[in-house]
Amino acid sequence: MKTIYLDCGMGAAGDMLSAALYELLDENSRKKFINQINLLGLPDVEFFPETAVKCGITGTHMRVLIKGAEETDITPDHEHSHNHSHEHEHSHDHEHEHTHVHEHSHEHEHTHSSLSEIENIIHGLNVPNTVAENASAVYKLIADAESRMHGVPVSDIHFHEVGTADAIADIVSVCMLINMLGAERIAASPVHVGCGHVRCAHGILPVPAPATVYLLRNIPIYGGSVNGELCTPTGAALLKHFVNEFGEMPLMTVERIGYGMGKKDFDAVNCVRAMIGESNEQKSEKIIELFCNLDDMTPEGIGFASERLFEAGALDVYTVPVGMKKSRPGTLLCVLCTEQQRSQMLNLIFRHTSTLGIRENAMKRYTLSRSIKNISTDFGSVRIKRSEGFNVIKEKYEYEDIAGIAKDKGISLTEAAGLISQSK
Repeated sequence: MKTIYLDCGMGAAGDMLSAALYELLDENSRKKFINQINLLGLPDVEFFPETAVKCGITGTHMRVLIKGAEETDITPDHEHSHNHSHEHEHSHDHEHEHTHVHEHSHEHEHTHSSLSEIENIIHGLNVPNTVAENASAVYKLIADAESRMHGVPVSDIHFHEVGTADAIADIVSVCMLINMLGAERIAASPVHVGCGHVRCAHGILPVPAPATVYLLRNIPIYGGSVNGELCTPTGAALLKHFVNEFGEMPLMTVERIGYGMGKKDFDAVNCVRAMIGESNEQKSEKIIELFCNLDDMTPEGIGFASERLFEAGALDVYTVPVGMKKSRPGTLLCVLCTEQQRSQMLNLIFRHTSTLGIRENAMKRYTLSRSIKNISTDFGSVRIKRSEGFNVIKEKYEYEDIAGIAKDKGISLTEAAGLISQSK
């Protein structure tokens, strides 16, 4: 399975992700991409890569020029309400799109775009529909985060004209590159967000910025000793939209490596590192096992508890007969669930069983991808369940379908399966 792994040990920003993915292309594809991105239809926008060296590592810094200058040279980066003068004194480590709540009148020349206007811009670009849809979805994530931070509807969030052009270019370029690379699986490390504070028009904000930390909900993040903003809202939204799983690097054969460099210099190399290659893992996820011993419940009571756990979304529930202290026979109740389901499952186990304590194991689960297809036979439509991965393919008929045929014909399940195979 073609897999991309993103090392976000120094955070993530739109230009860094774009540059890292760009380096995964071969030379001909790189030229094709740069030609396409500069013919998007964004006025006064020029997009080009340049070689950058950080801590002795050579990579690419992706520059987006708006009327000949970079966005961070023209306009501030952090969200703020509209009633203010343009005398900003803040600095930052990556790009950060400029948004505000459109509530007040103002006396400056800059114009601003609503989310609907941005979506019209994106869908008017010379890109495939898939790219436009992904870019629009990423921008919706950003707008939703900003609206929640400001406490206003998404319709009241407006983006600065120059910052919008820069952010659209970054977002669309990442969407284009992922489309070109054609990876079936995208994984990433936990995200380093930095620490400290950043100055903006409102004052001093904590790192990660409010919109960034909202976007990174349910994603593993950490701070560390690097003082500065390492992950921007654009970077966070792109990771949120595209990454299937966060954690350790999967088992994979790496074919190409890309380094997308940030603007600032730190003791550690300031980059996103991207790797692409083949992974044998069809699907893996971290799960937990909750288990307890029961020696004073009826089989009906345990069955009732199991049903409630399944209804709540447990991945699996099963029991094992065990011998307990004083030679008493008992039942080991085991529940498999995700980390996000832990609290709910603990509550249900305590509520529906007699246990006074529950134990937990962390584990990793590997699964085959699953699909169902329908085939036409002499006996009607029959479903086939297909599972594949790890260089293995398995197929079997849906039980209810062959059971129905077996009952109608008065034959065994094995005979019914044989008849279906002959009539395909």
